[in-house]
Amino acid sequence: MRGVDSDNSSYRSVLLDHPGAQPALGPDAAADTAGVAWHYGGPLVEQRAVEGPGVVIDRSHRTVVTVSGPDAADYLNKLLSQKLDDVADGYSAAALNLDAQGRILHHADLTVSDGGVFRLDLPAASAETLVDYLERMKFWSEVEIETTDLAILTVLGATPPPPPEASFVRGVDWRGPVRTDIAVPHDRIGAVVDALCAPGNGENGLRLAGLMAWTAERVKALEPEVAADLDPRSIPHEVPHWIGTEGHPGAVHLEKGCYRGQETVSRVHNLGRSPRSLVLLHLDGSAPELPATGDPVVDRGRTVGRIGTVVHDCDYGPIALALVKRSAQHSGSLSAGDGVAVSVDPDSIERERGVQPGRAAINRLKGITD
Repeated sequence: MRGVDSDNSSYRSVLLDHPGAQPALGPDAAADTAGVAWHYGGPLVEQRAVEGPGVVIDRSHRTVVTVSGPDAADYLNKLLSQKLDDVADGYSAAALNLDAQGRILHHADLTVSDGGVFRLDLPAASAETLVDYLERMKFWSEVEIETTDLAILTVLGATPPPPPEASFVRGVDWRGPVRTDIAVPHDRIGAVVDALCAPGNGENGLRLAGLMAWTAERVKALEPEVAADLDPRSIPHEVPHWIGTEGHPGAVHLEKGCYRGQETVSRVHNLGRSPRSLVLLHLDGSAPELPATGDPVVDRGRTVGRIGTVVHDCDYGPIALALVKRSAQHSGSLSAGDGVAVSVDPDSIERERGVQPGRAAINRLKGITD
C-alpha cells in the first residue's frame, strides 16, 4: 500500500518527475488534483491530442478499494444505488452511496473481475469515509474490504491493448470521447505509461497529457466530482445521465431492491423533477478573473445556482460545470463571480420527459387531463 494521508496530501506521482510536468497551481480545495500533473508543458496541445492519436492521463491520486467474498455482490447491492447482485466479471458502471434523505455522499466507478471481486475507485479525500461506512455495514456478511495499491490511468481517444501489468481494464460508458481506465500497481505507473506512449499504440504512440485535459473533457461530458461540482443538498436526479436507462447503467438503477435513499430517488422519478440540474456554462473569456468553485450563479440579482469546476478548453475557452435552477437555465442574464457573464450550453439542458408515471396517476385521480 502506498501509505498516504486520507486527504491524499502527501501523495506524489512518479510522473511529476516527467519533463515539463506542472502540478495544479493554487488548486481549489474541493478539486481532486493533488499529487498528479496538471499538464506537461502544453496543456491545450495535450487536450487536442485526444482527437488523435489519443492521450494517457495520470489519475493515480484516486483510491481503489476492493470488496470480495461470498456475499460481496448481495452486500453491495443492498448499500449502493447500482444493481449488483447478478453482475458477471467484466461489468463496469458507476454507483452512489446516498444518505437517508437521498443526498449524494459518494460517487465511485466500479468494476467486477477475478471471479466476483468488486473494485471501486473514487477520490482519495472521500475514500476513507466510504470504507468506514462499508465496514460498519458488514454485520454478518462474508466480505473483505481492502484499500489497495492500485493506480488508475485513463486513456482518452484511443483503445490500446491491455498492458500485461493491468489488474483490470474497463471501457467506460460516458458522454465524452472513447475512454479506457487501466488499473496498475503504483510501482508500475512509469513503465506502463512508457509502453502506452511508445510507437505501436496509435501511429506514434499515445501522448502523455495532464489532468487539465481530463478535466476539460470531464466538464464537457457533464461528469461531476462530488466535492467540487455538487453540494450537501445534491440528489441523483440533479445529474440526469446518472439515472440509468435501457442500455446505459448510469449510477442509479431504477429497478432494484431497497437501499438507503431509494425513497427520494423513486419519488423524484415518479412525481416530478429536481429543481436544479447540472449544466455546462460558457464563461466570458475577456473577464480579468474567472469565477471560482462555489461562487453563486446570479440572474438579475437573484442567486439561481452554484459554480463547480472551472477549466479552459482548447475549443470553447473557459467553461464550467454548474448546478442551476431549471427555471433560469434559458435566461440570457446570468453572471457569476465578479459579474462575469455566463451562458448555459443549450445541449446540456435536460430534455423534458413528459408527465412522470406517478404524476399522471395523481392527475387521473383528480380528474386532470393533459
